[in-house]
Amino acid sequence: MQTQLADFIRGTRAGNEAESILRACVHCGFCNATCPTYQLLGDELDGPRGRIYLIKQMLEGEPVTGSTQLHLDRCLTCRACETTCPSGVRYGRLVDIGREVLGEKVQRGFFDRVQRATLRFILTRPLLFDPLLKLGQLARPVLPRTLARKVPARAKPTSWPRTLRDRTMLLLEGCVQPSLAPNIDAAAARVLDRLGITLLRVPQARCCGAIAHHLDDEPGGRNFARRNIDAWTPYIGRGAEAVVSTASGCGAHIREYGHLLADDPVYAESATRIAALSRDISEVVLAERENLAALLHAAPPGHPETVAFHSPCTLQHGLKIRGVVEDLLIACGFSLSHVSDGHLCCGSAGTYSLLQPELSQRLLANKIAALEAGRPRQIVTANIGCLLQLRSAASRPVRHWIELLDERLNEQT
Repeated sequence: MQTQLADFIRGTRAGNEAESILRACVHCGFCNATCPTYQLLGDELDGPRGRIYLIKQMLEGEPVTGSTQLHLDRCLTCRACETTCPSGVRYGRLVDIGREVLGEKVQRGFFDRVQRATLRFILTRPLLFDPLLKLGQLARPVLPRTLARKVPARAKPTSWPRTLRDRTMLLLEGCVQPSLAPNIDAAAARVLDRLGITLLRVPQARCCGAIAHHLDDEPGGRNFARRNIDAWTPYIGRGAEAVVSTASGCGAHIREYGHLLADDPVYAESATRIAALSRDISEVVLAERENLAALLHAAPPGHPETVAFHSPCTLQHGLKIRGVVEDLLIACGFSLSHVSDGHLCCGSAGTYSLLQPELSQRLLANKIAALEAGRPRQIVTANIGCLLQLRSAASRPVRHWIELLDERLNEQT
């Protein structure tokens, strides 16, 4: 795709990167075949190819209106198009650049600005989010059923390993998961403890920055990244091997730290190093598969339990991790039911379910139908946002896969 970037962005790092991405696109349209919003709406401008054209026009200095904003807002940034694209177009990075430029050219309406600012303020502050969640949980019995299903029941935290192993890794707790589902990280810590690894919590590190970044506050998102880098660097200097996330959305964002802080003379190098050390929990367990096999010395009694695995977009398209969790579950004695259209998004996509509820609910209905078609006993996933989204509509329990692995290892002791 030929481009003639406007003066305001030509020659900048973002401009050079965008131009390189645009030139890689050959207009084939394969991306539309796997785009969730294009499948729902059938509008070229609500598919990757159409959005690429909108971004191209904007970067070339063409007039920009609220229509461009609408079509970019409808994008889930699921990056299924990247998995499909035969030319390797880095659409996710291009849409990030486009949204940042768009924010400077088109002002949102008052309600939209207030909604996004409120979400940023509450969701990234655990000391505020946690008591608000507890109020919602107290009111859950009297809430309308559809609303009550969106408020998770209060979970009693389980034990955290106390043994200090020779090997250590750092845990990104995130901003909302410790309140919404505290046992996910505890289960991960117990699994790694059995594999000879101590998973350390670093209180100074919290939100990965994705929420701010995707809610029109890119500078705030970069500040979250800097704070986390400052928190983790001393531990890495003392031998911590990796930064581990049990939420694939957070892990995918940390992998982008090098891009996000490439222009920062103080943090660029350390951001690249942190991004390289970022690991999804599935990657850590996979690397210890021989030790895991030794622990799983006995097959579970009876017939294997059937589970359906929902692979989050951030896991399969963002982190490019495919088939790993499925193989680990099979190795632990579970049977996996077939899930059609497994590449499609469940509609969670961070705050998308709150900002685009109609599209989100349509995607959710399709995903639940696909996951429950094989009549699994449980549905498992690898990201807190997907877990809550699926749990709000599923007729079966929805959990994080690491919790199943933790329970299976408990059965062996």
